[in-house]
Amino acid sequence: MAGRGELTDEAWGRIEPLLPRNGRRGKQWTDHRQVINGILWRLRTGAPWRDVPDRYGPWQTCYDRFARWSRDGTWECLLGHVQTKSDAVGEIRARAHGQ
Repeated sequence: MAGRGELTDEAWGRIEPLLPRNGRRGKQWTDHRQVINGILWRLRTGAPWRDVPDRYGPWQTCYDRFARWSRDGTWECLLGHVQTKSDAVGEIRARAHGQ
């Protein structure tokens, strides 16, 4: 069960296939869902990165993933995907209600 402001199972199911795989050798990445929830917590609260709660993993990991995905376009891809899906759902609902 997702906590307040965290990714629901449904939301996670939509974005998880779009996330980079851990294809490199050596240390494996911390769970994407845990880290994304930490990033969402930080963005929602506006708190400093160092204040990200421990349940989301090390704050440095949250920051590094946020910065890396900002540079490589991952966040932009996720946002575009979510917006497209939301627009399609809104269009279907509008048609269903005769609008």
